Amino acid sequence: MRSIPQPGRPAPERIQWAEARGRAFSFTLEAGVPLLEAASRGFAGCGFSGGVLNIHSGALGPFAYVMPALSNTGENAAFYSETFRPEGITRLQTGAMTLGRRDGAAFFHCHALWTEADGRAGGGHILPEETMVAEPFAVEAFGIDGALFTAEPDPETNFKLFGPVPSASTRAETTGRAYALRLRPNQDFAGALEAFCRERGITNAKLHGGVGSIIGARFADGRSVEPFATEMAVRSGVIVAGADGTPEATLDVALVDYTGGLAVGRLIRGDNPVLMTMELVLEVF
Repeated sequence: MRSIPQPGRPAPERIQWAEARGRAFSFTLEAGVPLLEAASRGFAGCGFSGGVLNIHSGALGPFAYVMPALSNTGENAAFYSETFRPEGITRLQTGAMTLGRRDGAAFFHCHALWTEADGRAGGGHILPEETMVAEPFAVEAFGIDGALFTAEPDPETNFKLFGPVPSASTRAETTGRAYALRLRPNQDFAGALEAFCRERGITNAKLHGGVGSIIGARFADGRSVEPFATEMAVRSGVIVAGADGTPEATLDVALVDYTGGLAVGRLIRGDNPVLMTMELVLEVF
């Protein structure tokens, strides 16, 4: 399987996780409000400090983003491009967001694909500080109680990354058990989820959110993405028992690579290693 050397020593624990309780719900992001504030309000309105969400359409403007890029210094395995600020309203096609805390304040990590006002299709990493909701749009969210994604320095990748940590309950209304996860580099996306579930006897779970990167991509229909640096959003994901009774992951994703190439499809199991990180929540049934 493909791998990319990271600048730091690999952490012994390859999946950072925290058990929690959670609930799926939907809300509408308010127009004329910064995207970070609009998302925070939606979770807070249901009693949650954070969680994850999935986007199926939406309108942003002003809008700022970066794309994956090669590292010019060697201090990271890959890096970010310059900041892009397209004019007009950008129409989201699909995306995912992790909402948590960074430096003591609300923060998000969000990857998406979109169409800009001039018709150009694009994708990348949305910047919280410079992005506004242009028109109201609905999102599917999953709030977690008892855990929170918190940005901390990660010596392995030399980035400050979200990872789940236990947190005090906010007494939000929840409906079931959940696990907040961060997958570390150079392990197969599906395989890591399957191993995590197998160790805990989980054979039926739904993936919520899903923000991160993989090393290129190999799709179930035979297509592949060769450029290694990507930004990826999970469109949908489930864990079900396979023919032998062990967990099997089905993962549909959207991504942009560092050359600007876009791809959407179902990942093959066993050949899609994580590049930097993968954040998500598993709702266990």
